[in-house]
Amino acid sequence: MTNPPSPIRQLHGGPIPAWQQAGANYVWSPYTPMKTAPLPIPVVATEGVCLVLDDGTRLIDGMASWWTACHGYNHPHILTKVTQQLQRMPHVMFGGVHHEPALRLASRLAQLLPGDLDHVFFSDSGSVSVEVALKMAVQYWLNRGVSGRSKFLSFRHAYHGDTTGAMSVCDPVSSMHSHFKGFLLEQFTLGVPHTDEDFSELDRFLRDRRDSLAGVIIEPLVQGAGGMKFHGPESFARLRQLCDQHEMLLIADEIATGFGRTGTMFACEQAAVVPDIICVGKALTAGTMSLAATIATDRVFEEFWSADPAKALMHGPTFMANPLACAAANASLDLFETEPRIARVAEIEEGLAQGLEPCRELVGVVDVRTKGAIGVVQVAELHHLEQLRAALVAEGVWLRPFSDIVYMTPPLTISDDELDKLCSAVRLVMAQWVTW
Repeated sequence: MTNPPSPIRQLHGGPIPAWQQAGANYVWSPYTPMKTAPLPIPVVATEGVCLVLDDGTRLIDGMASWWTACHGYNHPHILTKVTQQLQRMPHVMFGGVHHEPALRLASRLAQLLPGDLDHVFFSDSGSVSVEVALKMAVQYWLNRGVSGRSKFLSFRHAYHGDTTGAMSVCDPVSSMHSHFKGFLLEQFTLGVPHTDEDFSELDRFLRDRRDSLAGVIIEPLVQGAGGMKFHGPESFARLRQLCDQHEMLLIADEIATGFGRTGTMFACEQAAVVPDIICVGKALTAGTMSLAATIATDRVFEEFWSADPAKALMHGPTFMANPLACAAANASLDLFETEPRIARVAEIEEGLAQGLEPCRELVGVVDVRTKGAIGVVQVAELHHLEQLRAALVAEGVWLRPFSDIVYMTPPLTISDDELDKLCSAVRLVMAQWVTW
């Protein structure tokens, strides 16, 4: 190795297992300044809503592994279905091949989604599903014989992924990708509209840029990694109206908000909106493995329905529609049908609101907000980040504060006692944090 060893400091203060000592210097961690960061927590198992560390410590996972583990970990129904599929066929290419798990999943997604979102293109990650959506939108116009419509409007605080096209529709100033300016495609950015004045500005913008815009992309109701910013369903509904008025494609990025997180199966339902294209991922397989999908309406798909090879969508991830992942997704949908997940979200929202509200009185806290199974404590400035994370671990919970927020997106199976412990840990640590 040419790089010096990283500092061997353990975030949770426990013993460092031999396997972590041996391998840590060979791993490049995400979103991490590698020279100074402490070692990540050594997880050896998952159980219920908890992460189990090498020394037996159990942490309530208040993030559901980046929003994915909606049914908690190791649900027996999902394990059974994945095991059965593993024994039959773990993978097969999807080019020129069909298999039952993928076709069953596609039909179920089409039935669950509003309107005529009936045409499912599978991929292997959320970022790739956004890439596919952008390609679909641009080619939609090309297939209609319209040239020049290749730009997108996205919104401040947007986050749509870490691949190149997805980065281009993230916030160009305040996102983690801002230093790639000049490398990325340049898109258009406005603030998420709330007021009549905002919508008048958006109306003028869409009218003036109509000939260059392929579409508008937004995270409905909750902008996630851009800071957990909320906007109401009425704003999303008015955005749909303006897109219709200006014949603009609307792309809904529901990778984070889909599958019950905001209180309905999909966030767009709360606005009674049918986007032209929707992206789903994360909780699609309940955190079992990676799978995503880009789903289009009849209007979009019809422009690709042609015998002309030039009008085909030329995209095909190697592991798209992986049978194991599709089996996990189908098992997850079974649980949404048979267990009271959506009803539980309303209870979690109430618990988060009550449990986090006392934080509003703490010095440095500027807002406390909840939406579905999402709780956010926003501060004026988030400092001592490593100490903050370590203090939360010491209280028995796993959270990953960033930017100016401490947020939680727990599994939808979290119990009242576990939710109370999660909120209590945040209250306690945030009260201490203001004195550091």
